[in-house]
Amino acid sequence: MTQILMPKATAVWLIDNTGMTFKQISEFCVLHILEVEGIADGDVAAGILGADPIANGQVSREEIEKAEKDSNYAMKANTFDSDTLQSNKSKKKGPRYTPLSRRQDRPDAIAWIVRYHPEVSDAQISKLIGTTKPTINSIRERTHWKINTINPIDPVSLGLCTQIDLDNTVKKASDKKAKLEAKTQQETGESLKPVEKTTVETDTNQSKVEHTLESLFKPSKV
Repeated sequence: MTQILMPKATAVWLIDNTGMTFKQISEFCVLHILEVEGIADGDVAAGILGADPIANGQVSREEIEKAEKDSNYAMKANTFDSDTLQSNKSKKKGPRYTPLSRRQDRPDAIAWIVRYHPEVSDAQISKLIGTTKPTINSIRERTHWKINTINPIDPVSLGLCTQIDLDNTVKKASDKKAKLEAKTQQETGESLKPVEKTTVETDTNQSKVEHTLESLFKPSKV
């Protein structure tokens, strides 16, 4: 198997820009799967910029598309012979590969979810659109490097997920929030019950007093 140049930087790019599984990325970059998971969580390779393996000729666009469609597919790297390099050079004039999950669109999608569905957790956002927790936190805390140019946009419109996946994620988050609120209200309601009972009794007594007062003002019979 051809050795990958800058494996960690390549893994960063594949995590942020493709829908490949961690296992596929670990096999392609010859990294342990736990190391790839650490990169996704921001615990490993912090500060390393992603290296586009298509731009540097390490893999073809077709190979990445095959890997995204089949999670069991083992992506094959290009061989660095003169013919391949010449072929890659001649293809530079063609359209640049734009993966389904584009890195530049993800901050906009994250901002949309955070604004309109704050009940969705970081883990759910990460799973939904394939981003990393540090990126989500930076947008929540408004410390992201391009925070001034981020525009909240529906992730479905950006092609980062399907409407069904988004609806399911929001529903799960809403159900969890509703359960917590119901539990809180139940605990609070039990402590307020004696107060409600006292109020009712007071109102009843007041009505009795009013009836007695009315009887006092009836005209007397001559």
